[in-house]
Amino acid sequence: MRKKTFRPDVDAPEWKGGHSPYDIIKEGTIALVAVSLLTLLLAIVFGSPDEHAITIKTWSNAAPIDFASTALSELNGTSTSAQYGAPYNHASTGPQLGPFTLAKWVGVRIAVNTVRDFVIAPLKSQPNQPVLSTDLSQWSQASSSTRASWVANYTKAAGKMTFANGQVAVNATNAGPVPVFIEDLTQMARSGALDQALITQAGFYTTNYTLPLLFLADGTYLANLAQKQHLSGDQWGMMNETGSYPGQAWLWLYTLWYQIPPMTTSGNADVLVMALMMVLSLGLLLVPFIPGIRSIPRKTRVYRLIWREHYQTQEKT
Repeated sequence: MRKKTFRPDVDAPEWKGGHSPYDIIKEGTIALVAVSLLTLLLAIVFGSPDEHAITIKTWSNAAPIDFASTALSELNGTSTSAQYGAPYNHASTGPQLGPFTLAKWVGVRIAVNTVRDFVIAPLKSQPNQPVLSTDLSQWSQASSSTRASWVANYTKAAGKMTFANGQVAVNATNAGPVPVFIEDLTQMARSGALDQALITQAGFYTTNYTLPLLFLADGTYLANLAQKQHLSGDQWGMMNETGSYPGQAWLWLYTLWYQIPPMTTSGNADVLVMALMMVLSLGLLLVPFIPGIRSIPRKTRVYRLIWREHYQTQEKT
């Protein structure tokens, strides 16, 4: 029978040395207490601020013109959500990885029509609004070209939009019911009714916040808050914690790549970073099987540093 060859990088030799007692309960208790105290201390010193959740009500009251302008962008199809592509709509190809159109492969899984979902449907949910009901009927009965003309006329005048006495004012002509839509939607938002209307479109009892989150992301208010908290893409971007210091330390490697070309300017940065991290993660998993790399711990003798107490004892004997 052929004798098996010992492989130093793979096989573990049988230990023939001495043994020392080890009280795992005592050591575990000490470690738990030490880590708990350290965690408490670090939380007090470096804890992140407790920011309140941002809602559409918060946004529309703090920046009503930004909200009204965003509502108009949902109506005229120029918002990020309206032009995003899969999984929300067919407006664009979406993120790509080389020749592979990954988003199109997935398809439209969460259909979002910004005109219907962000403007018309919420307005229809409002009870006892005779003027609004008349305007909604006018909209539904108009042709696509007529609607487009109304929206275009309002959009041309919206550059001088003002907000005074709790109302949105735009000097637009031949805009049909669009001025009423934007004004009433703004009032809905400021009262908090729009938050509820967007959430309950798929049913009264739901925890699907896709629509309000998309609406918020289309405006500039949320982005400006992120900038102030040092959370924008050029400041670390995807960190979970708020504040100037990078929050979740384990995300540093992921967010690092967003600061390196071509990810810094690519519209497919998310896909490129994801693909790169998958390759790096696969490489990490395969370290024990890669000749040369797997030998580094043995050849650098780093194990002697880790088990220095044992080797010091062995050298004395």
